[in-house]
Amino acid sequence: MAQPPLSQAIRRLEAEIGAPLFVRNNRNVALTSAGISFLDTARTILETLDMGVEQARRVASGTSGSLKIVFVGTLHFNFLPKVVQAFRSRLPDVELMLREATTAEQVSTLKAGLADIGLMRRPGIAVPELVFEHIAREEIVVALPEDHAQAARPQVPLAALAQDDFIATPRSEGMGFYDQVIALCNAAGFSPRIVQEARQIETIAGLVAGGLGIALVPASIRHGRRDGVVFRQIAVEGMEASPFLDVLAAWDASKPAPARDKFLEIVRQAGNLIS
Repeated sequence: MAQPPLSQAIRRLEAEIGAPLFVRNNRNVALTSAGISFLDTARTILETLDMGVEQARRVASGTSGSLKIVFVGTLHFNFLPKVVQAFRSRLPDVELMLREATTAEQVSTLKAGLADIGLMRRPGIAVPELVFEHIAREEIVVALPEDHAQAARPQVPLAALAQDDFIATPRSEGMGFYDQVIALCNAAGFSPRIVQEARQIETIAGLVAGGLGIALVPASIRHGRRDGVVFRQIAVEGMEASPFLDVLAAWDASKPAPARDKFLEIVRQAGNLIS
């Protein structure tokens, strides 16, 4: 910068501050006490600006910042801990905020922009605002009171449960899972008699242990310790293997979130059969 413009800029700055920043004579120019103070502040500002630029770059690359995740409850038994551990090992500077929610709650939360990604069952309805990706599947098993007549069998024909009372999640909290339970029972030749509903799968297992009925549930719930209930594979005539639930990742692709994309990479690597 040429001297005249620089001198003019300093004069304007001194006028704004209301005090001289330099002591000037024919041989030397030195900072006044006000100038020394202003220099210290300016250096701090520049250092903070540099830090801000670097932090912005890290957030933009997905290596820093925060990530809000919503997930269905049974995933915390085995699948989600593995994914979270791998993510934290790879990206320790990203703050993870996790919240359990039903599939219906996750859809609403993601649409409202209150979470970055959801791990859910199939919602059973069209949600054009979100992108869905299949990441894993999970076996459906039957939860029985431990004194149930079928509890001693390693695999229970679903038709043998036609006269039992069923406990299920409300359809409003997850139409996909609810409708799949009904479809399985229909394939076995009966419509389930649902006598009790509960929002969380763990609550359903507790009600089964209490003798209020039986339930079709995701297999991962078997990892939770619970007295009074047993879990058995199911068989439907004409089906060679037990049916499975899809686990989906869902997000709003219109909202860039580099940390979410990093998380998705790990989820895809971990995605397989949840047992």
